[in-house]
Amino acid sequence: MAEAQAERKPEGMAGLAKGLAIIEAFSMHSTMSVADAARAANTTRATARRCLLTLVELGYVELSGRDFRPLERLRRLGGASSERDRLARVAQPLLERARNELEESVSLAILDDNQSLFIARGEAEHIVSTGVRVGAYLPLYCSATGRVLLGGRSDSEIRRRLGQCPIIARTPHGLSRIADILSAIRTAAECGYAISDEELALGLRSMAVPVFGAEREVLAAVSVSAASARVKVSDLRRRFLPVLSTCAKQISETLERIR
Repeated sequence: MAEAQAERKPEGMAGLAKGLAIIEAFSMHSTMSVADAARAANTTRATARRCLLTLVELGYVELSGRDFRPLERLRRLGGASSERDRLARVAQPLLERARNELEESVSLAILDDNQSLFIARGEAEHIVSTGVRVGAYLPLYCSATGRVLLGGRSDSEIRRRLGQCPIIARTPHGLSRIADILSAIRTAAECGYAISDEELALGLRSMAVPVFGAEREVLAAVSVSAASARVKVSDLRRRFLPVLSTCAKQISETLERIR
């Protein structure tokens, strides 16, 4: 009997660890499929599905189609919702409004360690996806969001952050020298927007604008990515920039009102 209990104990602890990993993943994902949860917990789909269905039964999560969505009980778990959660909730309807205007996916990203982390997204339906999703990370040096998020930092901090990650030009259009990247970040801060023109991947253009806090600090970046065959750089500046800027301003104003 004691031997059987000793064998069961590690299994139980492993199950708890996987469940907690899935719960933690909901802080970065507004919805998750079974496959998303399996990746987050580094487990099988069968195990992830059991964990998710248990959370549904306990009232922490709801099932909508194939996706699982966190309920208020999960958000209350461990205390008040985080600033990240609040920012994502405020931004979501505004991102969707911008998506409807542009007919392109519009996202919100924050600075997370030395990468851009996407925490909310208004998804457009296109046959070819840009590959960005909620919970995804992008490098700072070659993404429009990264350059915007670094725009309010000092030169020394920017150099420190960039120096902690390998910098490799991903395409022939990419920058690989820190001095050139720093110059692009400063230009973006002066202009109020950043453009990555096929630097992250060939065939992909993106634009980002800052979301400011009460003290004019950069809280996040609103961005759009589109196939270069569909959207020109001139389109980004002429048609996309006003919509993104309005979206970012509305997020800032909403956050200020609910403080």
